This record gives sequence, structure tokens and C-alpha cells, in this order.
Amino acid sequence: MVLRRGCSCRQGIALQSSCKVHYNRLVRSLPRPLILASCGLSLLFLSWPMRPAQQAPAASGARILLLPHKLVSGERATLAVLDVSGRLTPSVNVTFSNGDKVTTDATGRALFVAPLNPGTIFASIAGRGGRVVSTILSPTDVPSAAEEVTAAPRVASIGDRFEFLGHGFCGDADANHVTIAALPGLVLASSPASLTVLPPTDMDPGAATVNVSCGQKSAAPFNIVFVSLELESSGTALAPGEHRALTVRVRGTTGKVALEARNLAPEIAALTGGAIVKVQSTGGAENTAKFELVGKTHGSFTVSIRLLAPLSPPKSS
Repeated sequence: MVLRRGCSCRQGIALQSSCKVHYNRLVRSLPRPLILASCGLSLLFLSWPMRPAQQAPAASGARILLLPHKLVSGERATLAVLDVSGRLTPSVNVTFSNGDKVTTDATGRALFVAPLNPGTIFASIAGRGGRVVSTILSPTDVPSAAEEVTAAPRVASIGDRFEFLGHGFCGDADANHVTIAALPGLVLASSPASLTVLPPTDMDPGAATVNVSCGQKSAAPFNIVFVSLELESSGTALAPGEHRALTVRVRGTTGKVALEARNLAPEIAALTGGAIVKVQSTGGAENTAKFELVGKTHGSFTVSIRLLAPLSPPKSS
């Protein structure tokens, strides 16, 4: 979720709900954390696969590399690259620390084969700083005869990608089938030991059953509580020295959840507590969390807020 000055939460949500994502002939609402929304500005949105009439995002705008956290030696895997607006981005060169290189295809993803030697490997977007790390496992450490989810978040955001670990998945992202509350999710990155999935945004908040399959193999269904995060703040300009409260309303659970806020424009406003602030929601029927900004100069502030949820053995449905 990203808030820019000039949009209240309710305005932003109303605008976002008018956007659509095209995926495998299904149309679903735009995932909220993958857009930058500001009143008076156009909304940028994710579309997969690209339709002929659409202009593909420029490779120069690539910013986010999604690499499975666990790879299997000698096995196929899929990575994805997103631009700053969360759009899957084609024609992006990705380099690995062992010298291998791949380029994302028209879907903004790339299929590759993991190196033969187990250990640690790094990958980065060519020409960009920062690296993403992945662990290469031996095939003997990852059974392939059956599919099983061994670790997943207990809570996930409807509008954000989440990862789960296990074995027996397909390295080709499109060969995996993931449904959440009987609705199809989008597999962004995959390996035989890890899947990164974007949930369907037309689902309702609350507990939902997740089903995963690869060919004839299926994992035991498990439950995740999916929440929506609604950001509330005044839409007026933030003056230097002014304190502004940001309230995040959590819907879908009465339990406490951990949230992280990142200040993406520290020259405009200061986030009380530092550039990165973690808080826990109140829980209960009015489940909220609060952050505070202090204006430094006139301009558009940008704050990113996301759910933090560690992986643990999944809860059976």
C-alpha cells in the first residue's frame, strides 16, 4: 500500500477499485500495494499478459526482482521483474553471481535452470544496485514425488504477494495452479521448493482455503487469514512542522497484526520513529494501527505500509 499526499484513503480505494487486471482471460481488481496513487495523477497498474494494444513497461523502469528464496540444483525455476508501479516488466536483463544471465519475456518473467552446485547465489537487475539472495538445495533435500506445503504465513494481505515453501511444485510458474477461496491466484515466481503468489483481489477478507497443485500432484489444503489494509489520512497538504496521523484499518481479523511503514520521501516529511517503523495493530473489532508524519517542506510525501507475517507450518483446512 502506498499513500501520496493529496489522496485520502477512501478516495484512493475508490480510484483503485475502478482498475482491472487481465490474467488468463479473468478480470480482477488491481492489487493495491502495486500501484502509486495520487489524486490528479493517473493510476499505473499491472496487466498480465500484455495485450497487443497495451504498451509494455520500459525495461529501464525495472526496480523489483522476485527470485524464489529456495532453488533446487539443476531444476527449472521462474523469476519475475516489476517496475516501480508494480507492472511485470519484459526485456529486463538479470545477472547471477555465478555469471549466468537471463532476460524476462513478454510476461515479465524468465524461466531458468538453477546451478548444479548447492549453496548461495545472488541475482540482480542489470544496471541496478542491490542483490536478491537464494539458497540452492540438493535434489535429495527436496522430494519431488509428492507435493507438500511446509511453511506459509498465517496472515496475508489481499493486496500483496506472499510466499510459501515446500516441495513438489513446478519450476515453470504457469504449470502451478493456486486457488484461494476457489479463486485463481497469480504465480509470479516459482521453484520446486518455493512459490510466490499474488492473491485474487476480488475475494473477501477473512479466513480462506488455499489449494495448490502441479500436474497430477496436489498439496493438502491449508488456511490463511487474508486481511485488507485501509489507510486513512487527511487529503490536505502537509505543512512544515505539522503532525499528521496515518491510521491503518485492518479488516478480516480481530487479531493483532504487525505492520511496517517505510518513508519513501524523507526530504518532504519525517516518519516518527525513523525511516522504517514497525507497529502492532490494536486487535479487536476496531482493529487499527497508527503512524505519524511530521512535515519538513512542501511537497508530496510517500509512505509504503505492508503486512509483516513470518512463515510457519500451515494450518490445515
